[in-house]
Amino acid sequence: MKSLLKIEWLKLKHYGAFKIILLFFVMGVFLTNYIVYRVTSNVEENVKGAMVLGDLNVYSFYNSWQTTSYVTGWLLIIPAMLLIILITNEYSYKTSRQNIIDGWSRLEFIQVKLVLALILSLICTLLVIISVLIFGFSLGSEFSLNSVSHVGFFFLKSLSYNLVAVFISVLIKKTGFAIGLYFIYMGAENFLSQLLDFASIKLKATGNGDFGSMGDYLPMNAADGLLTFPSNNLKSMASGIMPTNYFWIVVLCTGIYIILFTWLSIRKFVKDDL
Repeated sequence: MKSLLKIEWLKLKHYGAFKIILLFFVMGVFLTNYIVYRVTSNVEENVKGAMVLGDLNVYSFYNSWQTTSYVTGWLLIIPAMLLIILITNEYSYKTSRQNIIDGWSRLEFIQVKLVLALILSLICTLLVIISVLIFGFSLGSEFSLNSVSHVGFFFLKSLSYNLVAVFISVLIKKTGFAIGLYFIYMGAENFLSQLLDFASIKLKATGNGDFGSMGDYLPMNAADGLLTFPSNNLKSMASGIMPTNYFWIVVLCTGIYIILFTWLSIRKFVKDDL
């Protein structure tokens, strides 16, 4: 695998789009978190807003592991798009076929792409950790590992997004269509998730059962459900009408979907025509 990854790196290191998109993501992580930091700081300085929202010092070490993971999670579409471009380019330029001719097995080829998805998720997670340290120390807050588990949940969310991208890439093979399908799927799943969440609220309100937020049991929404913004008074007021958060079910669903999309990607590539 190490030698295969070296070959993969040779493909990437001179690819301009790879560098530009990755740089854009890195800048986006720090800029987006800084914007959220400035907004929450301004709200906290407003007495009336602070009375409603409570403590919004969300970038102190006590909260920053959770806040930074949640905010950065909104940008994970970028590395997923990068994966789609990289994998579909293999089909467009016939390099996937050439690698097989040169002696790679089909399984080795798709495994390298899955490892690349894993590596990108690790890079994204490292950026979250760096961001937390920068904001935490710059604010002079006391170091804390409170909610550090959210960094692990962020990793699972990133991996989920990337594995969906890998599967769509080997399924569609064309860059534009694959990216389009990725967005269409996200939109369709979010729409269905909203319907399921409304149904969940109605079922609880009418006493017909509390099944949790059923929209969070869908593939990408399960990953989204791993991360939340730190608690505040508005969230506490809304919790009375919301279904119970069965977090362990969301984590279980995420793990199942990670395994499922890994298996589907391998099966599709190994059995499909190149």
